[in-house]
Amino acid sequence: MPVTTPQALFIGLLQGATELFPVSSLGHAVVLPSLLHWNFDQSNPSFLPFLVLLHLGTATALVVLYRYEWARIIAGFVRAALRGRIEGPDERLAMLLAVGTIPAGAVGELFIKPLTANFGRPVLAAAMLIVNGGILLGAEVLRRRSERANTSREEQEHEFKEVSQISFPAALVVGMAQIAALVPGISRSGVTMAGGLLAGLRHQEAAKFSFLLATPIIAAAGVLEVPQLFQQPEALGARTLGVYLASAVLAGLAAYASARFLIRYFKSGRLDPYGWYCIAFGAISLVLLR
Repeated sequence: MPVTTPQALFIGLLQGATELFPVSSLGHAVVLPSLLHWNFDQSNPSFLPFLVLLHLGTATALVVLYRYEWARIIAGFVRAALRGRIEGPDERLAMLLAVGTIPAGAVGELFIKPLTANFGRPVLAAAMLIVNGGILLGAEVLRRRSERANTSREEQEHEFKEVSQISFPAALVVGMAQIAALVPGISRSGVTMAGGLLAGLRHQEAAKFSFLLATPIIAAAGVLEVPQLFQQPEALGARTLGVYLASAVLAGLAAYASARFLIRYFKSGRLDPYGWYCIAFGAISLVLLR
């Protein structure tokens, strides 16, 4: 077992609490064990499926939170696919999510082994946290320039889009931004929110698009990786599998609470505090890890 029971539960809580915040749950999962001097191998073959299992807990929380939206999105996808054309915002959002999911899913499948090797590189994760902070701050700077260019409230309200109104090229760019999040320290939710802001979404709509976009990519990773935990159950033991499942449940509960908080926060809040946090935590971690 690469982690003890308390460590597994702690990582589950940490992952669920930080996955939807734009601070990179994976970066924290790589850096913190080294800072705490935990003696386990993050490159162990069972560690990636364990992390993916935790992400499935997060995805389940998002499905519960957006269950009505997902019902409409799935129905819209089926209607548009059968009809051969898009009609209505639900159908358009379904296709936007499909376009945004493809890039990271394809790259993750092709380069999973070299990407997994980075899980044992806490110094890289700490450095990427600083980069992640810069991305968040940069997106806010560009967004504020756009807001200043539209001086009146009427112009700003006209400029901002609903989540189903962004263009397909913009959805593709946001989806491609998720590729960067395959490296520990770069936040998937952070880069997708930043991309959403640059595509003209309000903060709250950018967060919603990020949360919706997370579900299919996490589900796809789960289908590919989690079965490895159950292919050789005797290697881990029933108790260990039980601990992993309990950690996933804990991650889901923490993710649900985090999502509810962020939905309220982004009604008026910005990405800046998380950007400064990532820069500070990454810099301090680099010093301590040297």
